[in-house]
Amino acid sequence: MSDDRIIMRVGEALVAGGPPGTAAEPEVAIGEMNGPMGTAFANLLGDQVKGHTRVLAIMNTDIMVRPATLMVSKVTVKDPRYTNILMGTVQGAIANGVLDAVRSGDIPKEKANDLGIIVSVWLSPAILEQDKIDHKALFDIHREATFKAIQKALRNEPSIDWLLENQEKIVHKYYQMGLDNKI
Repeated sequence: MSDDRIIMRVGEALVAGGPPGTAAEPEVAIGEMNGPMGTAFANLLGDQVKGHTRVLAIMNTDIMVRPATLMVSKVTVKDPRYTNILMGTVQGAIANGVLDAVRSGDIPKEKANDLGIIVSVWLSPAILEQDKIDHKALFDIHREATFKAIQKALRNEPSIDWLLENQEKIVHKYYQMGLDNKI
């Protein structure tokens, strides 16, 4: 990074390939809390919405991760089992993914108390259709996806040059499925 300040960066990642319902597709915003990121973080934390509760990512009860990380569910949460999976396995995975980004140096350790992260979390409702959930796979996938999304945000990936070069080669998966009459 050419500038020591991280005003606000945005990234996303998709990690799939595990058991049914375990794919992760987080979107993250990361930035210094004494700027627009802090305002967004505080507004989200203070403005709870039924079915989309915002919670801090924690390692375990009473152990919040640093940088402070706020989870926001993309899926309306209605089922107690879904809530327990989201606010358990996935919450712990996100916290660990944040620490992985600090350990790798993508998040500067000296900024761990100054940055905030908002993670928009997608946990497939299909997870509820599974009789036996592979919580280890679910944890690993969400941890990896969180780490990758933060990396991409802080590295400004994909770059505008890459996007311009590859624009005509990239077809959105669901657009292609529509073209193929599969949806």
